Amino acid sequence: MSEWVQVQGPDGGFKAYVARPSGTPKAAVVVVQEIFGVNAVMRGKADWLAREGFLAIAPDLFWRIRPGIELTDQTDAEWKEAIDYMNQLDKNAALKDVAATLAHARAQGASKAGVMGYCMGGYIAFLAACRTDTDATVAYHGGGIHTALDEAKNIGKPLLLHNPMKDSFIPIEALNTIRETLKGNPLVTIHEYAKQDHAFTREGGKHYDADATKLADARTIAFFKQHLA
Repeated sequence: MSEWVQVQGPDGGFKAYVARPSGTPKAAVVVVQEIFGVNAVMRGKADWLAREGFLAIAPDLFWRIRPGIELTDQTDAEWKEAIDYMNQLDKNAALKDVAATLAHARAQGASKAGVMGYCMGGYIAFLAACRTDTDATVAYHGGGIHTALDEAKNIGKPLLLHNPMKDSFIPIEALNTIRETLKGNPLVTIHEYAKQDHAFTREGGKHYDADATKLADARTIAFFKQHLA
């Protein structure tokens, strides 16, 4: 079951895609979008979580720019447009929307609620782990995390990072800095994928790898089942 709902945030209302499991949800997960909006790929991630028993909610973080933006990664023009939206996005305001979506999920009866993000959304998910009341957080190839590591001291709940080590958008030096900075934090787990490039879990994408996706996603589900139970 899926639908679009309205979520009320501090700056106004925005839409979010909701995927519901067939039975009583184990917990809720806020799915934070890539630079392409809440497109078919992101809705698919929410649907996957619902099949695993979670209530999944993907808020439209581009609503202040233009509601309902949906792009793909298949053309240069769409890439250019998506990067422009990413640069326009106020990440702090977007984080408020994530917090509002967490509150919305809990208002639906979810006793615990986590966050999962990809690319730009992985960075915002990391910030959510530092600044919001998320119960558990997962970030896939989060671009920019290395610039916000001074906030890691505020992480209060478990955080899982999936880092592809051949990431063509995130320098290896940045990935090494993330590992070395966070390795002493017992709340943080980092899985590194030696042969994978950016967005290796994006179905239909240039760097998609089915086997690596299966491994990473299994780790994500085990992590959420452990920490959102």
